[in-house]
Amino acid sequence: MSHDVPGLSIGEVAERTGLSVHTLRFYEREGILANPVRRDPGGRRIYHEDDVDWLTLCMILRSSGMPVPAIRRYTELARAGDGTEAERLALLRTHRERVLDQMDQLRKCLDLVNFKIGVYEDALDQLAASSATSADAGG
Repeated sequence: MSHDVPGLSIGEVAERTGLSVHTLRFYEREGILANPVRRDPGGRRIYHEDDVDWLTLCMILRSSGMPVPAIRRYTELARAGDGTEAERLALLRTHRERVLDQMDQLRKCLDLVNFKIGVYEDALDQLAASSATSADAGG
């Protein structure tokens, strides 16, 4: 982790990650940043590339349905370092099962949507065919 390069402002991190400044502050309060946020002499937050990388991981976990408390726990374990790998693995495996269950449920939903699309496509095809037949008979 190199901090020789100038840091990023909270606005720059928000722009890079797509997270709002409010969300970044929330994540900091919730303790789900891998490192404590550093501050410049004026008290402004300073982020670094490793913070952006960690936030990207947190965003993926969050968008896949991992609750904030689980992300916080994962962060705590990562901060603790060596010796926590088994618990981190267990946490991720549990989350993977939830994601797979969600995917299965979404597949079932997609099957129903595709079925309904087929029903309407068939109905419109039949309507178009009967309209064409009526036009031919009358013309």
